[in-house]
Amino acid sequence: MGKFKASMTAAAVVLGLSACSSQTDTDAMDNKVAAEQPQFDNVLLQQYQGPYGGVPAFDKMQLEDLKPALEKGMAMNLAEIEQIANNPNPPTFENTIAAMERAGKPLERVFTYWGIWRSNKSSPEFREIQTEMSPKISAFFTKITQNAKLFERVKEVYESDELDNLTEEEQRVTWLTYNNFARNGATLDGEKKERYAQINQELAKLHTQFSNNILADEEGYVTYIDENELSGLPESFVKAAAAAAKTRGRDGEYAITNTRSSMDPFLTYSDERELREKVWRTYYNRGDNNDAQDNNEIIKQILTLRDERVELLGYDNYASWRLEDRMAKTPENAMDLMMKVWPAATARVEEEVADMQAIADEQGDDITIKPWDYRYYAEKVRKAKYDLDSNEVKQYLQLGKLREAMFYVAGRLFNFEFTPIEEGTVPVFNPEVKVWEVTDKTSGEHIGLWYLDPFARKGKRSGAWATTYRDYITFDGEQTVLASNNSNFVQGAEGEPTLISWDDAETYFHEFGHALHFLSADVAYPTSHSGVRDYTEFQSQLLERWLTTDEVIDNYLVHYKTGEPIPDDLVAKIKRASTFNEGFKTTEYMASAIMDLKYHTMDPENIDPDKFEKEQLEKLGMPEEVVMRHRSPHFGHIFSSEGYAAAYYGYMWAEVLTADAAEAFAEAPGGFYDEEMADKLVKYLFSVRNAMDPAEAYRKFRGRDAKVDALMRDRGFPLPDEQEKN
Repeated sequence: MGKFKASMTAAAVVLGLSACSSQTDTDAMDNKVAAEQPQFDNVLLQQYQGPYGGVPAFDKMQLEDLKPALEKGMAMNLAEIEQIANNPNPPTFENTIAAMERAGKPLERVFTYWGIWRSNKSSPEFREIQTEMSPKISAFFTKITQNAKLFERVKEVYESDELDNLTEEEQRVTWLTYNNFARNGATLDGEKKERYAQINQELAKLHTQFSNNILADEEGYVTYIDENELSGLPESFVKAAAAAAKTRGRDGEYAITNTRSSMDPFLTYSDERELREKVWRTYYNRGDNNDAQDNNEIIKQILTLRDERVELLGYDNYASWRLEDRMAKTPENAMDLMMKVWPAATARVEEEVADMQAIADEQGDDITIKPWDYRYYAEKVRKAKYDLDSNEVKQYLQLGKLREAMFYVAGRLFNFEFTPIEEGTVPVFNPEVKVWEVTDKTSGEHIGLWYLDPFARKGKRSGAWATTYRDYITFDGEQTVLASNNSNFVQGAEGEPTLISWDDAETYFHEFGHALHFLSADVAYPTSHSGVRDYTEFQSQLLERWLTTDEVIDNYLVHYKTGEPIPDDLVAKIKRASTFNEGFKTTEYMASAIMDLKYHTMDPENIDPDKFEKEQLEKLGMPEEVVMRHRSPHFGHIFSSEGYAAAYYGYMWAEVLTADAAEAFAEAPGGFYDEEMADKLVKYLFSVRNAMDPAEAYRKFRGRDAKVDALMRDRGFPLPDEQEKN
């Protein structure tokens, strides 16, 4: 998930300071903090107006308002923080922790708009503001975490007798708040404290520069081909590529954009090997072209600063600091999980390459399989081994129908109903964005709104992500949800549906899982929405499993021309091939996850990222036919922010939970739509967010801890003890 708040330094504090409606306290000082928010001329600071509890004024957002809104919002928030820190009354949960939860509402609204510009509609003008303001934002958060009086009050509440009388959620919010301060420099003094603040500002600049360099390469390196170079490409892809070229002023040509959603199908179907290599190199060399956008030196600087910063806090390395409050607890535990799966994954790659090479030899292609050949020949193996044609499957994967399928699943599991909002009723930041109202199917109660921004365009960052424009909370009155899903699908030609691959369909369900996690929340405080990185991907990964349920297949996978349901024999082929190419998918992901841990457990003083990446992958026995999913110079998850830094392994950690939970559904009397299991799913895995320790929440759902065996079975790999025997 790509929540924009995670891009900020001290992201947990951003979430901890999320605002909600005002509440009156018992003493005069607290009344000042809880006073009604003033009105503003700047629209980015204004309370949301209109229906559904108010909605962002996306139709009125102007870039020239952003900088003054940020400066005003930060100044106001710091004033609120000073009032809390200097309250003459003894610290209590209400006048300290709850007051902090209540503070910063105007600034939170500004960050909502900031996130739209950063992720959905970036521009050179915005990137100038981002470059200037990112270190100032970092300094702002550091002022809060290093406010000695404030931390002392938080500490007193955390260590007080009052804690035992609070609700379980209030106790956890108090712990999370205290922990965020303690782990972000609040305990430092003097020069160390100053240096910590300096490092945060320097990192903010570097994270922004890294991200902008990737975006520049994605926008600047587009491969154009002509009609003589279309051999093998599906009709739907050709039409989309023609449309992409036309929007770039290259009518009559075909644009292969430098994004995964364009690269992946081109490498899968194009018969032009030289072009496949060109597109492959263009994509995997983002940030690594030895030009003004090269990210290698930035990586070194980021790693050096992160290492210095955690040393100030007394940690051996960045990963030890990062994982201390995660489910894995230590980098050793995270790496241990990786190493249980890695041998089976790479062994499977060897088998996959052998199958591909055999087909290439049989066809007389006179080649040795290279990385740019993998997808192409894997598709031929799929056809030969399983008689499964990905392009044939794609004819049944219409974006609109898949959205209806997601709504169906949400209705069965969560009792949600999605109703489209009439265009013009709710402001959007681009005409392609559509909005639905979410209600309870039984009571009709309003739950929130769901925004969908599905298509790639210039200025939009690559990938797929979910975010919120407002979270559900209740401690100052109920606040409903504004959730959003964002993708980069290549839009179908005018008048035709957008067809996507099976992998993209899984991603679509995955990101919708994040949205359901937001929409089903039942917590009181903003901090309860802060995530545990190796857990928050679990819920969304689990939702992918409903794509292959009979109810979805039978009713929503229909041919885009005939409307006929997907044939039973094609479904059977899909299920038989469910573990096909699992070696490739697991290895490309795990290589990135392992490198992330290695980067954050080593001494970065003399590191050369390109050289380090190459050497470490060779030591691991990385198959030469596969490349990291995210090579270091464009590994935005860990270098554009700290959201996934030393935590990219979390997808695999979450996959263990996912496979184990999926087996629980498969074994239930009602299968994946079993009502009792669905109730437990919502109650323990979705609605509680971070108001309950994730390990405890999972045990309440499953009755025990998750086991890695389910993951190995799921991927068709031998179990760990079987690997040892072999």
